[in-house]
Amino acid sequence: MRPMFVMGNWKMNGSRKTIQVLIEGLLLRADTYDNAANVVVFPPAIYIPLVAKMLENSRIRWGAQTTHADESGAYTGELSPSMFADYGCSYVLVGHSERRSLFNESEECVAKKFHSVKEHGMIPVLCVGETKLERENGLMVSVLEQQLRAVHCDGAGDFQKCVVAYEPVWAIGTGLTATPDEAAEAHACIRDIVTELAPGDAERLSIVYGGSVNEQTAEALFSMPDIDGGLVGGASLKAEQFSDIVTCIKCY
Repeated sequence: MRPMFVMGNWKMNGSRKTIQVLIEGLLLRADTYDNAANVVVFPPAIYIPLVAKMLENSRIRWGAQTTHADESGAYTGELSPSMFADYGCSYVLVGHSERRSLFNESEECVAKKFHSVKEHGMIPVLCVGETKLERENGLMVSVLEQQLRAVHCDGAGDFQKCVVAYEPVWAIGTGLTATPDEAAEAHACIRDIVTELAPGDAERLSIVYGGSVNEQTAEALFSMPDIDGGLVGGASLKAEQFSDIVTCIKCY
């Protein structure tokens, strides 16, 4: 059985006070989470030490929203994988659509980050997905293949110790959500591509769905055979709402 995940990407939201309240709310509800679900939160980098301290004795893990690929150097304002590892980060988001579109991260840049995160003992969460225009033009499969092929190094094992997040760009922060069938089709496509690139990795690869996931849509999405949980945006900023999404994993 593949590991199931519910991940919360807080993006550039929160303050010291609101994050303390959010974490306290999650901890109060943590006993209701089924052991089948791996729960991970991605706070803004400046709050990782606070989150790490509050969650250190809990079952909830934490990670970084992005990283620089290099270990050190003259990169003012950047943070390296080893810095995040110092604060107990287990996961790092890589190639989120907002990083690709707003910060011009290329496939080469994403690939370097992906492998650097693995080299530092953390698990990259590789975000892939098509825009509305690409989907309308029938390019979903080719876009996914390009994004997955970018991190492939011509050998088996590239997709071990990682998670892939399918996030249709047209559904992020828009309130739109792919139907369970649409999402399942894309997840099956991703698994097929990984099977071709790295035989043996695909069946063990967890693929989560991201794109306006909420407590109303989560159960139907998580019930699909190739969907192994969710990457949650806005709903992860409310402890009760996020916890309700986590408990949907219990059904499967």
